[in-house]
Amino acid sequence: MKKFLQEFKDFALKGNVMDMAVGVIIGASFQGIVTSLTNDILNPLLGIAFSTDFSNVVIPLFGDGQLMVGSFISAIINFIIMAFVLFCIVKIMNRLVALGHAKTPKAPAAPKGPTQEELLADILKELRVQNEREEATAK
Repeated sequence: MKKFLQEFKDFALKGNVMDMAVGVIIGASFQGIVTSLTNDILNPLLGIAFSTDFSNVVIPLFGDGQLMVGSFISAIINFIIMAFVLFCIVKIMNRLVALGHAKTPKAPAAPKGPTQEELLADILKELRVQNEREEATAK
């Protein structure tokens, strides 16, 4: 579980181009679902402590200013949910790619050639045969 969380942290903070491309495509698909989850389920549950919808929690400032704390925290919750879903999808895709590579048959090894010692022994043998022929013809 610790390794899984570390991978999630690395994904959410670093990522690469492929991860980002997948994030854009899948993120657009899941955006409505995650937004609904946050706005319609999580915010009302969190809002029980504030007696209002959590996204409406504000901190008044001097004058007309307000810090929209609830809205900001809701956006962070949205991001964490989206990042986690995308991380799981990329992790599954990477496993499928690894399985595909594992099933690909490896090329057979090149046939083994003779060693240097075997070649030298063959040359020596051929030289002896040539010497015997030369001696036979010289007689």
